Amino acid sequence: MPNLSEQNQPPASAESRWVSSLREFRSPRAVAFCGVMCALAVVLGQIATINMGPYLKIGLSGMPNQVVDMLFGPSVGAIFSGALEVLKYVLRPDGVYFPGFTLSAMAAGAVYGLAFYRRPITVTRVACAHVFIKLFVNLGLNTLWLSILYKKAVWALLTARVAGNLLRLPGDVIVTYVMLKTVERAVLPLFKRRSAR
Repeated sequence: MPNLSEQNQPPASAESRWVSSLREFRSPRAVAFCGVMCALAVVLGQIATINMGPYLKIGLSGMPNQVVDMLFGPSVGAIFSGALEVLKYVLRPDGVYFPGFTLSAMAAGAVYGLAFYRRPITVTRVACAHVFIKLFVNLGLNTLWLSILYKKAVWALLTARVAGNLLRLPGDVIVTYVMLKTVERAVLPLFKRRSAR
């Protein structure tokens, strides 16, 4: 787990945040925790995802990713999200595998990691992270990948995707904020006690 005494003290620069995040892989507890979150994400992807046509999905399987991103930072978040995207496809193939979606998942993990890792969790920070992801990853990259994959014009795909992302934004912000504040209160103190022994 992260050095919890430093949890809310961001490293001096974005570069050191990436390096510090990469060092989290040294901890067996961090790796084990990522394994548990991976299993949870796979289960949520199977039972708590609704396909709203071929171009839009709504589900809860991204929540474990955000916990990992917050606890371990952008490097771990990007690697975890990319590996999980491939694993979910292997376990439940849904159409043709397209590596662009793995790149999008990694980008989202990195952004959430930069936003939440060793930083105070506030509604504003959570809202800004979600808006950025929805604009640049969901509506930008993912729409481009869908356009390439299904050979449809980007503008033809955007209408439903913009509406879906706008409708989900308030709920996503509330759920993420409550979840990460709960992790901050309930999970981090457990690891503090262990590390103090």
